[in-house]
Amino acid sequence: MIILFALASILAPLSLGNVFEEGATVAVELPTSSAPWTLTDYDSRVLRTVPAGTRRIELGTLGVGFYRLRQSPSQWVSLAVVAKRRGPVSKTSPIGIDIATTWFYTPEEMPTAMHLCQLARVSQVRDRMRWDQLETSRGTFAPPMSTRNDVAAKLQSAAGFGVLQVNHSTPAWAQAETNRFPIDLRDAYRFYQTVAKRWKGQVTAFEPWNEADIGGFGGHTGAEVAAMQKASFLGLKSGNPHVTVCENVFAYHNIPHLQDLDANEAWPYFDTYNLHHYEPIENYPKLYADHRAVSAGRPMWVSEFAKSVLWSGDSNLKELDDATMDEQSERIAKVHATALNEGPRALFYFILPHYSEGQIQFGLVRLDMTPRASYVAFAAVGRFLADARAVGRVTTDTSIQAYAFRSKPDGESRTVVVAWREGGPGELPAVQDALAVFDHLGRPLARTTRIDKAPRYFVLPARARPAVTAAPPTPKWRPGKASPIVLQAVLPASDVALPLSAYSIAPIGTTAVPVSVYNFGPTARRVRLTVKAPKGWRVSIDSAVEVAPMGRRNLTLNVDPLGNLTGASVETVSVRGDDGSVVSLRFAPTR
Repeated sequence: MIILFALASILAPLSLGNVFEEGATVAVELPTSSAPWTLTDYDSRVLRTVPAGTRRIELGTLGVGFYRLRQSPSQWVSLAVVAKRRGPVSKTSPIGIDIATTWFYTPEEMPTAMHLCQLARVSQVRDRMRWDQLETSRGTFAPPMSTRNDVAAKLQSAAGFGVLQVNHSTPAWAQAETNRFPIDLRDAYRFYQTVAKRWKGQVTAFEPWNEADIGGFGGHTGAEVAAMQKASFLGLKSGNPHVTVCENVFAYHNIPHLQDLDANEAWPYFDTYNLHHYEPIENYPKLYADHRAVSAGRPMWVSEFAKSVLWSGDSNLKELDDATMDEQSERIAKVHATALNEGPRALFYFILPHYSEGQIQFGLVRLDMTPRASYVAFAAVGRFLADARAVGRVTTDTSIQAYAFRSKPDGESRTVVVAWREGGPGELPAVQDALAVFDHLGRPLARTTRIDKAPRYFVLPARARPAVTAAPPTPKWRPGKASPIVLQAVLPASDVALPLSAYSIAPIGTTAVPVSVYNFGPTARRVRLTVKAPKGWRVSIDSAVEVAPMGRRNLTLNVDPLGNLTGASVETVSVRGDDGSVVSLRFAPTR
C-alpha cells in the first residue's frame, strides 16, 4: 500500500515542498501565529502582508524565483516558483543530484523528494544503500520490497530518473571493521551479483564503495580499492550485464592514490571513472587533469561536489543567514559551469536534503523539505544546462569567468554562456547576440552584455560560435579485458600509510604479506605468478596456484628490502598472473 500511495503522490498537486511551476496558483500552509506575515522576494522586496492567524494563503501566480513569508529574521516559511517544464528530461543530460532518500526520508516523504528533483529537471539521482539491511547474514537477503532501499529504488525509477546506488559499509558478519572492505571478496561479488539482479530495470548504476580513500570510510590504499573494484564489477555484470559499474569513487585529489589505482590496472573493471570534489573553483583544471590521467578514457562522473557554506544562529535549525543563502545560490551555477567545462558526463550535486557536517550546511532544501534559494538556482542549472556539452571558456578579460555550452534549454538546441565577474560589474561583448538573458535563479532579464558576481545565463542561437579556449579533450581510451582472476593483498589497516597509499614495513627483515587469489569464473583455473621488486630486494611467492570456481587460495608474499633503499618515500612490488591479473603494492620502509 505504501508503494501505491507513493507512486500516486508523484503526480499530486504541485505544492509538495512549497515548490510550484510557473503559472500554477501558489497556495501555502502557515503555522499558527499571533503575528502577521510579510511576503518578500529574493531581493527582499515586500510584495504582500498576510494577517496574523492565517493558516492557508493563496497568493495567485508568481514569477520564477525564491520567496519567503517572514515574521522575523529567523522565523519564515519558504516557497519557490520554477519555470514550467517543456517535454521530458533527456537521459543524457549531465545534471544529477545526491538525493540520499534512504538516509533522510521515510517512504511517505520520498515522493516529495522525487517531485523536487523532477521540477529541477534532474536526469539522475544518487542514493545510499545499506548492505547489512539487504543481506542480513551471509547468503540471507531481506525479502523483495521489504527495505527502504527497495522502496526508494522503485520510486526513483518510476519517477523517470537514472539511479546510482552507492554502499558505505560492510556487514559485521563479513568484517569486524565495518567501515572497511570485506576480508573475503567473494562476499562483495555475491552481494553485488544479487542486488544487480534484484534491481534490474530500476537501478542503472552502482558505485561499489563511497570515498574508500579517507579514514571515515576505511582508509584504503589504491591497491585495496582496485581489488574491491574488480570483484564488485564481476559480480555486478554477472547479475546484470547491462548495468553501469562505476569506479570506487575517490574523495580526495591525492596523487599517490590515483597512481596506485592505475598501477593495479583497474580500468577494465569500471564503465565510468568517478570522483568527488569540494575544492575551490580555481583548482578544477588541475584536479580534473590529474583524474583524467588515470581514467583510461572512461566517461568521468562526479558523484558529489559543492562549494560549501556555513550555517549560523540556532543549532536546532542549522539555517543560513540571508547573505549566506544568497552566496550559496550564486555558487550553484558557478560550480556546475566550471566543472562541466572539464568534461564530466554526469554531475551529482551534493545534496538535496537538509544536511550539515559541523558548521557546514550542504542542503538545497530545509529540514521541512521546503526550498532554499539554492534549490531555485539548481533548477535553473537543470533548465539551461540540459544535455550540456562543453565548448570552452569564452575568450575575454581574465577577470571574467564565462563558459560556453551546446545545450537544450526548454528542449531547444542553443548555445548557452554562463558568465560572472567576482570583482564587480563588467561587460561581455561575446554575448551581444543573445536571444534571452536570465539571472542565476532563472528569472528573465532585459537583453544585456552586463555581468556581475552573480552568474547570468545568456541563451544564444545554436549556430553561435563565441571565441573560446577549447574545453579539455577526452583522454585516449585505454583497452583492457577483465579477468575472472583477482589478486588481493590483505594487510592490517594499522599498516596503511594513507597519504602515500602504501604500507609501512621494516627496512630490514621479512614482512609476510597475505595474498589471496580468487577465481570468479565458471571453471577451475591454474594461474602462474611472477613477482617484480626493486633492485636489491628479496621477494618470493608461490609460482603457480590452482583455484576452483568461486574459490580462494591464500598465499604469502615475502618481502625483505635488505636495507636497499633508494631514498624514495615508496617502493613498489607487484605480482602478476599469466591471465593478466595483477596486484601492485606500494611499500614505505620505515627508517
